[in-house]
Amino acid sequence: MKPRRKFDDPHLESLLPAVPFSRRGFVVSSLATGFALAVRPALGQKPIHTSAEGLAAGEVKIPVADGSMPAYYARPAAGTRLATIVVMPEIFGVHEHMKDICRRLAKAGYLAVCPEIYARQGDAVNAPTVEAAVRIANAKPDPELFADIDAVIDWAAKSGGGDPARVGITGFCRGGRQVWMYAAHSNRVKAGVAWYGALEAAPSATMPRRPIDIARELKVPVLGLYGDADGGIPVDQVDRMRAALKAAGKPSEIVLYDDAEHGFFADYRGSYQEKAAQDGWKRMLDWFKRHGV
Repeated sequence: MKPRRKFDDPHLESLLPAVPFSRRGFVVSSLATGFALAVRPALGQKPIHTSAEGLAAGEVKIPVADGSMPAYYARPAAGTRLATIVVMPEIFGVHEHMKDICRRLAKAGYLAVCPEIYARQGDAVNAPTVEAAVRIANAKPDPELFADIDAVIDWAAKSGGGDPARVGITGFCRGGRQVWMYAAHSNRVKAGVAWYGALEAAPSATMPRRPIDIARELKVPVLGLYGDADGGIPVDQVDRMRAALKAAGKPSEIVLYDDAEHGFFADYRGSYQEKAAQDGWKRMLDWFKRHGV
């Protein structure tokens, strides 16, 4: 195991204080194109691009209580009653990497939907700095988050051709934390896969509880995928989460990858680790199949 680098990734809620939430309506009404401004690929880096050939894919508007939330979806061009995966984005919102993940899931036979969950709080994709993106993400209250995920599941069943009896959820970075939290909030999904989501970040007004706090309350099994070189989620935190899950008797698991940093799946960033990313992807698909998604 190599020493962890100094923490330089924006996944922990405690990085910056949460800003007070106030209703401003939807700041973002349509999806941006390309990669997030704050973390665009370095010159010469070639992120994975998955073709949309054989797929139906694009932007949709998902009805929510106070308006409509933009989202990206991808699914096989043919077929109905498809198993559905809700994809929770990083703090950078629905940029090209998240759209590509949806297309990869569609190639595996799923209807995948990634909602722009920060649409009310700000334009995360075009945030000029990582710090600005963190502030936008920190303003998202958990109750609103849960309602948005419910709305995505409703849309998938009613308009997207999805099967409401076969729904899974996966998420990356902040989205990984949201997978744990939704799995304790609702059994509308059958299983979750959390990629390097914060486990013990400092509580805030918008996010008062942490995954470590809700381990006993999980309603569905969650697979956690973490790296032992993550500068913000030390191995001892992962060990405590494992112990909490075991004590609660929950059928959830955590895989810890050697020498993998935070963001090891993000192929558009320097943190990408191909071996861990590929193994995690296979484990994710196997996990969903095992649990009926």
